[in-house]
Amino acid sequence: MTRLNLNDARCEALFASVLQRSDSPTAERAAEAIRRAVRQFGTRGCAGQIAQEFGDHPEAAADRMRWVRQLVAATARPASLGPEPLADPRSWPPPGHDSARRRGGDERDV
Repeated sequence: MTRLNLNDARCEALFASVLQRSDSPTAERAAEAIRRAVRQFGTRGCAGQIAQEFGDHPEAAADRMRWVRQLVAATARPASLGPEPLADPRSWPPPGHDSARRRGGDERDV
């Protein structure tokens, strides 16, 4: 997955998450919100949530997407570390989860 696609997927998941601007999220809270949204909705479901919100509340959705893009850009992993895959919502545990490390899984985090 390219860096652009990864950032797009993160934005979609964060948009679909329950995280709010008023939560003053840290990078860790944003990453957790992304993981939870992907587990709950899947990547296609996150995109569906966005489509629904833009249909129902276009101005609020546009504001949220601007905030989400800013947050993802501010919390993005340095390019020197390479891209990270989003966890497949059908696989558990996701990369970086404690039980994945114990089993020798991927230690990278979303």
